[in-house]
This record gives sequence, C-alpha cells and structure tokens, in this order.
Amino acid sequence: MEQALRNKPFMIYMPFAFLATALFSILIIFLNKVELKPFEMEYPQEAFIAPSFELPTLGGGKIKLADYRGKVVFLNFWATWCSTCKVEMPSMQRLYNKFKAQGFEMITISIDKDQELIQPFMDEYKLTFPVLLDPESEIAKKVYKTTGVPETFIIRQDGIIVHKAIGPRDWASDETIQAFQQLVGFEDNA
Repeated sequence: MEQALRNKPFMIYMPFAFLATALFSILIIFLNKVELKPFEMEYPQEAFIAPSFELPTLGGGKIKLADYRGKVVFLNFWATWCSTCKVEMPSMQRLYNKFKAQGFEMITISIDKDQELIQPFMDEYKLTFPVLLDPESEIAKKVYKTTGVPETFIIRQDGIIVHKAIGPRDWASDETIQAFQQLVGFEDNA
C-alpha cells in the first residue's frame, strides 16, 4: 500500500490544495466583513448631510446649524491649547474676511472646558468669526465623530458635506480661495 501511495503523482493532490485555499480565502473575507445596520451612520463624511446641532455662543445666545441653510458653512472644531489650531486660525480669519458677505459663514466650535481662555485667545489672534461652545465635546465626539482638533467640515448650501479636513490647513492659499469662490459663486472684481 505504501508503494502505491509513493507512486501517485503530486498532481492528484492539487485540486484539494486549490479547494482548501479557496475555502480559507472565503473564511478570511467573511471574518473581515463589516455589516452596516440600517439607518446607522459610522461618521459624517463627504456626501453626507451635515448633522444638525444647536450650541451656545461665546457672546451669549444660541446658534443652530439649520439657520445657515442656503450658505456655504465652514465648520471647524478647535481648542485654545491646540498648537496646530493656532497655526491655522490666521488663515481662517483671512478666508472669513474674504467671503463673509458672499453667502459664506464660518462657525467654529471650541471644545475648551475652561471657557475663560477663549476670549483672550480670540483677542490675541484678532479673530472675529463666531465661536460656539462644546465643553463636553457632545457635538464634536458624539455627533461629528471627530478624532481630535482641528477638524473642519465644509458644508454646501443644501447641507451636504463636500469636504472634511483632519488637521490644520492654510485656508487662505490661492487654491483654497479658488475652491471657495466656486462654492459660493463669488466673482472678484478687484
């Protein structure tokens, strides 16, 4: 019997090897498959409707995202202790100055727990855009699923997120200005 097994060619076992490989591959694919539950959204992302919220402002009062439907909204999550936020804030102010009268609104949401630090920060960097307060990161972490600061969402006039930026950017670069000009339909006659 041993002599008969030794004389069989290796090719007889090849179909079994292919079958075992295919079954193993299917098992790996099945184990790595992620099922999305109906109506469950993992995180806001491009092409999603921006989740609504209402938050208090630094100056008092409340602002709702829905109040800005019809405008391009620049939604930025930040904190005073964030060094990269400090880097991008001046370029955000330049972008805000250029487009604030053109169907554009900048909403920044501070996640600082100590709200006493926010106004001195705004004064130091000469920032004039609206600041909303989210000290418990309810909107930042639970609604927008941010991973840190700064994170920015660009929301079209119809409420659809068209860009998500993780980390700092130069928001006043020529390329960025041109992109916002297209979004808001701005014509520079200067």
